[in-house]
Amino acid sequence: MAENLRRLASNEALRLLQEKLESWVKEYSTNSCDQNLNNCLELIEQVAKVQGQLFGILTTTAQEGGRNDGVETIKSRLLPWLEASFTAASLGRPIDNKVPSLQDTFDRDRPKEQSLRDQDIEQLSASLSATRNQINQVQDDLAETGKALEETKKSSAISLLAAEEEINQLKKQLKSLQAQEAARQRSSAPRHQEQYRTEQKGLTRQNTDQRDTEAYGVYEKQIQGLKDEIAVLSGDKSSRQGRSARNHSRSPEPQSYSDNYSQSRSASPSTAVAKVRSPSPNRSKLSSVARKAALLSRFSDAYSQARLDAQCLLRRCIDNAETVQRIIYIATVEAFHVAKMAFRHFKIRVRKSMSPSYVGSNDFENAVMDYIVCHLDLYDSQSSVNDVIRAMNVNPKISFPPEVDFCLLSDFIQEMCCIAFAMQSLEPPLDIAFGADGEIFNDCKYRRSYDSDFTAPLVFYHVWPALMENDCVIMKGEAVTKRGAFWNSVRSLSRCRSRSLSPIYPHSRIGLSTISRSRSPSPIRWF
Repeated sequence: MAENLRRLASNEALRLLQEKLESWVKEYSTNSCDQNLNNCLELIEQVAKVQGQLFGILTTTAQEGGRNDGVETIKSRLLPWLEASFTAASLGRPIDNKVPSLQDTFDRDRPKEQSLRDQDIEQLSASLSATRNQINQVQDDLAETGKALEETKKSSAISLLAAEEEINQLKKQLKSLQAQEAARQRSSAPRHQEQYRTEQKGLTRQNTDQRDTEAYGVYEKQIQGLKDEIAVLSGDKSSRQGRSARNHSRSPEPQSYSDNYSQSRSASPSTAVAKVRSPSPNRSKLSSVARKAALLSRFSDAYSQARLDAQCLLRRCIDNAETVQRIIYIATVEAFHVAKMAFRHFKIRVRKSMSPSYVGSNDFENAVMDYIVCHLDLYDSQSSVNDVIRAMNVNPKISFPPEVDFCLLSDFIQEMCCIAFAMQSLEPPLDIAFGADGEIFNDCKYRRSYDSDFTAPLVFYHVWPALMENDCVIMKGEAVTKRGAFWNSVRSLSRCRSRSLSPIYPHSRIGLSTISRSRSPSPIRWF
């Protein structure tokens, strides 16, 4: 910057500018317009050159002052002057002499800048003094902290020495105690060994007794199972002997139809039925599983033997096999229904008779069931047979000749009532499945009879009910399936029994020797 300033001072450009200005003043009146304009432009060019050099020096000076120095001077002096000059030049007016020069502006703003600078200095001095005070305070705190640290070190050293001394004392005490314990163990070792041997012998004896008790319980269970099996076999044997005795007692020659009719009409339901075999004396002692097995066997025998015997009796009077099978199925269903009602009433009577003896007892229900199981022979099966026959006489599904009497099925009905009554004493009880004509055939509950249409999806009629335990099938039943079974079942329901339209068959055509029995196997057991 200094070099540019010296070069501007030695250039004499300002002196030449002054001389040209003076000569132009003298010749202005004699010169033409073009000459005056040329002189003015020459002066402007020289002034522009000088201004360019001055602005270059201004720029260099401002750069040397840094980012903040000189900013206030340029804002307060240069910018107002440039604004006034350019405004006057743009309006075509001469520059007003009242516009302050750069020096005037500088002189005027200098006191303000000085006062601002003094304020900043005062603020900096105050903050400096506050910082010095903080430093002094921190130094004082540091000195105090150093003193406290020294004191803490001294106290820690003292407590460490005391702890080491205490540890040494505890080690000595531990060694002495260990020595005493070792001496005591050496003196009491034989006594502990003897006590240990005694305890081992007691544990061995206890384990032996426990094993003996468990083995005794297992043997007792095995003996009880064998007793149950013997009782079941005895019951099966007695039932088979009873059936064989009934078969031998029957006459091998067929009776005439008139004899059968006169016997069926003369005998009342109370006298026409022979007594069913009495329950075994060991029946009450059988477990639930054994009684269940015995009842399932009786139910299977009723299907395979008693049902066929009943069919033979009915075929003497009815030539339609469908009607015979329907009658036997309805008799079985009604027998279960009546037996369940009888069991419910019998249980109510037992409860009333035993309630004074078991007031406040928790085993009242068990006692009632035990009594019923032990006294199944008290069941009035003859009354149930009469109820079943009355229900069959008003059933609209059965169409039969006037010569037939349902008292012919008294033996079969009584056997089914006894089986159903005994099945209600099981836990859980057994019951037959509900069946309706025209329902969808269920392969899990029924099997098709030999004369069924094996492609038909609906049941035409049922031959034997399925035996259920809750919702599980224990034994499958038998059903006949045919096409159009639904409409046939609807027509059969809407048709009432007619005794006058049924034909009368002579006894020569219905002999027992000419009756063909169904060869369908017994129901399948599912247990």
